[in-house]
Amino acid sequence: MNKRELLNKLVNDYGSPINLHHLKSFKANIDVYQNVFRKLGLDGQIYFARKANKCKALVKASLDYGIGVDTASFRELDEAIRLGGNGENLVLTAAIKNEALLELALKNNVPIIIDNQDELELTNNLAQKLGLIGNIGLRLSGFRHAGQKLYSRFGFDIEKDIDLLKDQFLDSATYHNLCLTGFHFHLDGYSIPQRSEAILQILHIITLFNGHGHKIKFLDIGGGILMNYLESKEEWGAFNEGLKKSLVNDKSSITHNNDGLGYYLDKDGNVTGKLRTYPYYNEVHKAKFLEEVLSFKDVNKNTIASLINNIGIQIRIEPGRSLLDQVGLTIAKVIHRKKDSRGDWHVGLEMNMSQLKSSSADFLLDPFIVPIAEEVSSENEVRLYFTGAYCLESDVILKRKLTLPYLPAIGDLVVFVNTAGYMMHFYETEAHMFGLSKNLIVAGSSEHISFEDIYPDSHASVHSISSDELYSLTTE
Repeated sequence: MNKRELLNKLVNDYGSPINLHHLKSFKANIDVYQNVFRKLGLDGQIYFARKANKCKALVKASLDYGIGVDTASFRELDEAIRLGGNGENLVLTAAIKNEALLELALKNNVPIIIDNQDELELTNNLAQKLGLIGNIGLRLSGFRHAGQKLYSRFGFDIEKDIDLLKDQFLDSATYHNLCLTGFHFHLDGYSIPQRSEAILQILHIITLFNGHGHKIKFLDIGGGILMNYLESKEEWGAFNEGLKKSLVNDKSSITHNNDGLGYYLDKDGNVTGKLRTYPYYNEVHKAKFLEEVLSFKDVNKNTIASLINNIGIQIRIEPGRSLLDQVGLTIAKVIHRKKDSRGDWHVGLEMNMSQLKSSSADFLLDPFIVPIAEEVSSENEVRLYFTGAYCLESDVILKRKLTLPYLPAIGDLVVFVNTAGYMMHFYETEAHMFGLSKNLIVAGSSEHISFEDIYPDSHASVHSISSDELYSLTTE
């Protein structure tokens, strides 16, 4: 069975769109980070940020591959426990933690990352009620970098709250049902110096706490590790410049309704603002990004890695997007072609905008077209937009105007690449009572594809393919 036949069979069997996940690529990304820890001689642990993708298979794979899972809701935690997770390989970092969620974590000895004073009191009271000792870490924020205080709405302020926390945890009667075992932070943005300075400031606090009888076991530096989507730096720069120019001259618009994706014209007609998308081209990413953070030196020329080893703690990371690099494809069927009132081609896909959407202003990777016919007639190239099934003017799957060598035919498949991290599920809805997209998992020594229904407990094998077919399917 060739690639075209395989994809058409999968779409015909499970509808459009489908999400295809390749677990060997997931394992390869895990290995990349573990190699950094080994190289630097660190006791390091990875926690897959489950919020980046809802598939149970990725949770099970994480546990099977020896890493942990970062959970952020009751259902995420409950499912991870049911799949074999425990206090050794799970962590709860939810922004909002109600009693039911905290009780589930406490009963399973899952470390709880505490964000604020109210959470501290609620967790301690619940632990006391249950007759348990809660394993907790404290989330910190408000770090200093280059003379500026870094803002975050999450965590205890490292300057304002640390003395109170030190007193509360030195006095065993205050939170006598809690055991403080670590510290945590998660910075917005992707600055290596900011992250490194935050680590140095927390290492000082860990030394302070350990000096007063505590045994801090870990420092969790969260996620936000950059990954790279593009090969060409020049192409990325040209897109940014072209987008700015199109705002000045809308006749050269390269986005739907000349959307600046964060750039805009001020009152004097000058382009201002900044791009509100993920930074798709990054020379320093994944392993190199993490290694540069851990190799950062303090004022005494000590690397962060050496300081961590001297203190004797485990360093933890919570990557989501970068662990899902090259793991997923989203595939949708062409339903119609039409021109709008401006004469622009709109190619309607059997999917909606929520099924390829994150907090980013647009997804900036070009899709591939898999034609339904074996031979495609030679036509003039066409510029077009892909549109979705919601009754909204805004349901444009990609805001960029794409140039293709021919107009896709009804039944052709559009393959969106590298979508597993935050794009498939993060904002997916069932408006209009449309069903959720089907999720297919490529796994196992026999390289079979299994269907996973995210919500019911279903995971049935439906198709087997050879390694050669799999390679062409996931890499071309």
